[in-house]
Amino acid sequence: MVKIKPIYDIFSSSKNVPVGVRDKKVKIIADHREKNSIVISEIISLGMEVEFQQLKVADYLVKDVAIERKTVSDFISSMINRRLLNQLEEIQQYPNRLLIIEGTDEQELYSNTENFNGGMHPNSVRGFLLSIVLKYKVPIIFTRDGHDTAKFISVLAKRKSKELSLNVGKKTLDKKERLQFIIEGFPGIGPKSARKLFEKFKTLKAIANASEEELKEVLGKKAEAVKSLFEEEY
Repeated sequence: MVKIKPIYDIFSSSKNVPVGVRDKKVKIIADHREKNSIVISEIISLGMEVEFQQLKVADYLVKDVAIERKTVSDFISSMINRRLLNQLEEIQQYPNRLLIIEGTDEQELYSNTENFNGGMHPNSVRGFLLSIVLKYKVPIIFTRDGHDTAKFISVLAKRKSKELSLNVGKKTLDKKERLQFIIEGFPGIGPKSARKLFEKFKTLKAIANASEEELKEVLGKKAEAVKSLFEEEY
C-alpha cells in the first residue's frame, strides 16, 4: 500500500503545526496566491515555517532570494505575451533571484512549446532562456512537480538558516544598514529600492514626508501602498 503524505490544512486556526516548524530560523515568505498549492503543503510537511503575504514581486522570498515559480504552461504563455520580462525586471531589486520552471525538463520544454498555440521553434525558447540567465542574471531550475519544487525551496531555507547561524556574533548593523533594514520592511521594497530612496531623500523623515508623486519617481506603482502605510493609524 502506498503511504500518502498528509495535506496540511493551511486555513486551519489550529496551533498544532508540524514538529520543527517553530524551530526554523529562516521563514519562507509566500505570496498569498500560493496558499492552496501543493508546493506549500509539501513545504509545511517538510517542517518549514511559512508566512503568507501579498507580494508585489516574486512568488516566494527566502531571506534575500526572490523566487519566481512557473508551471510549464505558465512559462510558455508568459514568454509569448512577454509578461515574464516585466516580472524579471521587477525581481531585480533583490540581490539573489531564481526562476523555477515546474513540471518538465529542458527537452520536454522544447517539445511542449512546439505544440503550444501554433508552435514555437526550440531555438526561440533557447534564446529566451539565455536572455533570462545572461541579461537578467536569473538562474533557472527545472523541477519535476510541486513536491520537487518544495524540496528545492526547503533546502534553500535550510542553507540560509546555516548562514544565519554562522553570522551570529558578527558586528551589529551600521547606521546605513539599520536605516535600510527599516525601509525594507515596507511592502514591495527590496534592497535596491531602499538604496534608491535614501539616495534621493537622504533621511527617514524625508521619505515619510515625501508626497506620493515624489515617491513614484523611485517606486513607481508601489508608491501608493507605501504612502498609505506611512499615514495609517496604529
